[in-house]
Formats: sequence, structure tokens, C-alpha cells
Amino acid sequence: MTVTIVGSQLGDEGKGGAVDLFGEAADVVVRYQGGDNAGHTVVFGDETYKLSLLPSGVVRGTTGVIGNGCVVNPETLFDELDALRERGLDPDLCVAERAHVIMPYHKVLDGIEEADRDDNEVGTTGRGIGPTYEDKAGRRGVRIGDLLDPEVLRTRLEYVVPQKRALAEEVFGVDAGDAFDVEAIFETYRAFGERLAEEGLTVDAGAYLQDRIDDGDELMFEGAQGTLIDIDHGNYPFVTSSNPSAGAACTGSGLGPTVVGDGDVVGIVKGYLTRVGNGPLPTELAGVDGQTPDYDSDAVDSDDPEEELATYIRDEGGEYGTVTGRPRRVGWLDLPMLRHAARVSSFTGIVVGHVDVLAGLEEVKIGTSYRLDGEQVDTVPPTTEAWARCEVEYETFDGWPEVDWDSVVADGYEALPENARTYLEYVADELAVDLYAVGVGPGREETVVLENPLE
Repeated sequence: MTVTIVGSQLGDEGKGGAVDLFGEAADVVVRYQGGDNAGHTVVFGDETYKLSLLPSGVVRGTTGVIGNGCVVNPETLFDELDALRERGLDPDLCVAERAHVIMPYHKVLDGIEEADRDDNEVGTTGRGIGPTYEDKAGRRGVRIGDLLDPEVLRTRLEYVVPQKRALAEEVFGVDAGDAFDVEAIFETYRAFGERLAEEGLTVDAGAYLQDRIDDGDELMFEGAQGTLIDIDHGNYPFVTSSNPSAGAACTGSGLGPTVVGDGDVVGIVKGYLTRVGNGPLPTELAGVDGQTPDYDSDAVDSDDPEEELATYIRDEGGEYGTVTGRPRRVGWLDLPMLRHAARVSSFTGIVVGHVDVLAGLEEVKIGTSYRLDGEQVDTVPPTTEAWARCEVEYETFDGWPEVDWDSVVADGYEALPENARTYLEYVADELAVDLYAVGVGPGREETVVLENPLE
């Protein structure tokens, strides 16, 4: 059996917590796309683990697999492994030999290209993710398997590095340093390859995973980021460079669509909406300098109710990027966005988190549909420009009080405040899916579980 965990919004929904919640029953957790730009936080007992590359399940002893759909920075890989080992863990990890490697020149070029975008900033983390995927598509990439063979590695570098050096010097006019030096890169990445081999970390991911399935093991697929920054189904160009939606669990792991489609697909929903970076956000409250289009905090009354509300939710929810530390933009829950995500990935159920963050508000809202050029629209338009023109139509719900959330978890779903249940059931009904769990705090144990798809 398989379960696929998908972010239904713009990232930061709490996917790591959901993997931690349901992953205890899984034998293998597979990251199927993204790289070390995908921060996720897992709270285990009194310990908090902030990971950017390793699958969330590794903190609980589950086998973690970094699939071929990922791009891998070996330095980050070993830093995170070593950090977990220093904290007394012994991660069981495999890395797909078909996964592409983030090279030093990718990170340099990522920063240069982002700065060159000016007002059309996409908001990358500068970690080389996009340029690595570009080289993958351009058939000039270096893969994990190449690091294991020094002759192949050198051949790959001698082909691609001169191209990158010319791009940096002749197009962008920057001085190329060690990040564009074949010999320096070769020595560093050959050493990474030797360590990968010594620790037996690499696998043919698809074959390995099929063997685990044949042995009766249960698999969980973990996506990074969220559907609305999917390169095909997100608000392009303000997107990541891969596919966080469920279809990529097939191409990014080496298993077929009937394997993924035979299991559950769980959409992770934050009870409100957040975003890091530029691009439209129709239900946004107030704004964030440098991210929200045409927003200037100096020109806004600090006593504006929306400013106060956005700041309150941001602070109560700890809405700052795990990797970047940037403040997240905050908005009300957006149903057209969720309908889009549910269709793209065929959700069988949802997990709604951060319900406790909204406690104490007199009222909460849900964007139920858009008005676009005078017509009602129930899902996200295909172009970013059209989405930016959308005006939101809202449904207002009575708020719910702050309660003893530990008691709620102990007593079950019916112990949730009635207004919170009304809010949650409205969302599930609109999406025609089951409600699998409700998060009322950051920890795995602070979750009301209605149904575990792996049990």
C-alpha cells in the first residue's frame, strides 16, 4: 500500500508533520522532487528537527529514500546526516543514483539570474535548484551515479563547466572562481562520491522500491513545496522547478502510476493561507515588503485592522520560512486554490492544520470563489495575470475560543469547538473528500486523527 503526501497550497502547509503523523506505519518514506530549498519541521517528543533535504521519516527510524526526481546538494546531505547522528539518531537513508547533483556553479548562477530579474523576481532560495533542473532538461547534468565513477565525473565536468564559465563571464560579466574550476570541483565531488560509496547510500531507486513493495512493505511518498508552485500547475513563473503534485511521485521515484494511484493521496491544508515570495495571493491580508506586489508598509496605517490581523496570525503561527527565515505573507483560506489542488492530485482526503492559530478570533473567512472580469470562477485560472485580477467572494464563519488543545486531542474530534468543526466540515464537503486529521499544535501528538490511511 502507498500514501502520497501533497501540499495543497503554496508550500509551508505542514507536510513534514503529516509525514511524521502517518509515517510511523510506513516502512519507507520517499522524497520524490525538490531539493534543499524545501524546509520542513518535524517535532518528535521534546526535540525539533528542521530538515531541508532528508525525508521527514528519518527522525523516526523509517527508511528514507531521496528519489530520482530530487536534486541533491551532497554537502547538505552529509551536513544533515551528521547533525542527526550527533543528536543520537542513526538515519537509514538511500539516494537514487539517477538523482541530479547541485554543483557549485548552479548556486552562483542561481543568485546572478535572480538578481537579474529585477521586478520580475521569482523569489528563489539561491540554492541552485532551478539551474540544476535546467541542466537536467538540457542533458548536461551530473547525476549521483556519476560521482561514483571518477572518469565519468571528469568527462561530465569537462563538458559542462566551460559552458557555465562562459555564461558567467561573457553574459553576466562576473569573475569565475573555484565554482567554475574543473579541477577544484572534481576533487570535491569525487570525495563526495567516495563517501556515498563507503556508506552504501546509493540505490537504483525504482528497482529498490519495487523490491520493498514485493516484500510487503508500505511506502509513503513525500512531496516538497505546494501545488500552486508546481512548474506545470502553479502560478507560473512564480513557481519551483519541479512538480510537487502527486503525478511526480511516479516519475520522481521510478514506480508506475498504478502503484501511486492504488493508494491514498492526502492533501495537506493549512487552516489559513501563507506564502513566501512574490506572485498573486488573492485572499491576502495586508502584505509583506518586497514580496506583496505594490505593497509599501510605510504607506499603510499601522492600526489598520488587516495589518494587525496579519501580524497576529503570522506571529501566532510562527510564519517565517524554515530555510530562509523570511516572513510569510498571510491570507484567508482559498477554496478555489484547494479545488485546483484536489483535482490535479486526486485527493482522497485532507489534513487541516493550524486550527489552534485561528482560535480567539471573532470571525474567520474562507474565499469561496472568484470574480474574474465579471464572471464567477470556482478554481484557479491558468494564467498568473488572470489570477492577479481575481476578486474574492468570501463566506464568513463565527470564530472559536482558545481551549485546552491537549484535552481535545485526548477526547477526539467531537471535543473540538463546534464552530471549528463547522469550518472544517465545510472545507471537506466543498472538496468532496474525507477529513483525515486536524492539527491543533506543532507536535505529532497535537493532532486529532479521524482516519490513518496506512492503518
